Amino acid sequence: MKKVGITGGIGSGKSVVGRLFQVLGVPLYDSDARAKWVMTHDSTLRADLQGTFGPETFTTEGDLNRPYLARVAFHDPTQLARLNALVHPTVGRDFAQWATAQQQAGHAYVLKEAALLFESGAYQQLDCILTVFAPLAIREARVLRRDSHRTPEDVAAIMGKQLSEEEKMQRAHYVIYNDNQQPLLPQVLRLHNELLKL
Repeated sequence: MKKVGITGGIGSGKSVVGRLFQVLGVPLYDSDARAKWVMTHDSTLRADLQGTFGPETFTTEGDLNRPYLARVAFHDPTQLARLNALVHPTVGRDFAQWATAQQQAGHAYVLKEAALLFESGAYQQLDCILTVFAPLAIREARVLRRDSHRTPEDVAAIMGKQLSEEEKMQRAHYVIYNDNQQPLLPQVLRLHNELLKL
């Protein structure tokens, strides 16, 4: 079974592309959603997070205190590196278990969606990478329309932590263009058929 990564900068539309593959019956592992899940449910990771970032990492109800963690880690490169060093390996193990189950179910290939596929090193677990490309202005407009709580400065800061679209395209095996010019579905169908033949 092939393990295919799907990535793209914020606002590129990688989640939309991922959902199109799901409609075709391809299992999709959403790294962001699973990271939130393991941070709350993996007891070892919970203990490590509290030991590193303090008891405020979780609310009194036991939920992940995302606003607190964002304040502490996302604007401090050292703290962000510490957070990633705890979370990324746990998500990697979670993905490996999930992928084994999908292989046993007989799937030809699976997708792992992650914004920071290259940056986190997660691409090393995968057989090939698909990146979703959209021009910067389109991506920024999409994010501001979708996330009313974000400012243009917020979006620029997030983009600054991600590899450039050009570098992602150079490193990827496949590119899907979500630039409001080329329809997505024919591109997804073509790639789906190609991946089934591998």
